[in-house]
Amino acid sequence: MLSARNIFETSSIIGTMQPLRVLHRAALVLGAIVLFAAAKDFVKPSARPANTYPAHDDHTDEKVAIAADPYDTPDKAKIFSVNFHEHGFLPVFFVVTNDGSLPISIANIDVKLITANHSKLTPTSPEDIYRRITNPQANTRPPEPIPIPHKKVKGTISEKEQNEIESSQFAAKAVEPHTTQSGFLFFDIEDISAPLAGAHIDVTGVNDAKGAELMYFELPLDKYLIPPQKKK
Repeated sequence: MLSARNIFETSSIIGTMQPLRVLHRAALVLGAIVLFAAAKDFVKPSARPANTYPAHDDHTDEKVAIAADPYDTPDKAKIFSVNFHEHGFLPVFFVVTNDGSLPISIANIDVKLITANHSKLTPTSPEDIYRRITNPQANTRPPEPIPIPHKKVKGTISEKEQNEIESSQFAAKAVEPHTTQSGFLFFDIEDISAPLAGAHIDVTGVNDAKGAELMYFELPLDKYLIPPQKKK
C-alpha cells in the first residue's frame, strides 16, 4: 500500500507533468503554425527547357533558346501572395537555355515588351513595384524629359511581399553550358487592356563566350491566346 508520503509525491509529480503537457502541446501548435507560414512563402516555378514554351525563339546554330511565359491568369498568378494584376503589372516568367558547350553572357541583356500599338515596355524595377503597391497612384513609368516635382510616396510593404518580389526576379548574368536560368520580369501594363494580343518580346545583348553578340530573339506572346489544336 502507498503511504501518505508516496501519495503526496505522486500527486506532486502528476501536478508538475500537467503544465509540461500543456507547454508541449503549445509548442506543437506553434511549430505547425510556423510550418504553415513557411509553406506559404514564394517558390519559383521549375523551368523547363526554353524551346518547350509556346512563346520562344530557338537559335539552333548557337544552341541558345529564350522563352517568355506570361502569368496573366488567376490560376497561374496564385503562386504569388502579391496581386500584381490588381496593381497593373504583368509577371512574365523569363527562361534562357544554353545547350552549347560554352557559357553565354547575359549581363548586358536588354528586354522589351512591344505591344500591338508599338508601345515599348521595359521590366519594372523592384523599387518601382514597391512604390506602386504602397501607393496605387504612384507613376512607375520612366520620368519625363523635363523634371517634374513628385510628392514622396508614402506607405509600407510587408517583409514577405518584399522578399517575394526580390526572390522572384530574373537576376542571372550568365548561363553555363547545358543549363537553364529563369526568373520573373514585371511589366507595367496599367493602361493596356489586352497586353498579349499582337505583342512580342525582343531580347538583345546575349553574348557568346568570345564576347560576340548573338542575333536578337523575338518571342511572340499572342501564342498564349491561340487555343491548342485538337488531335484528329
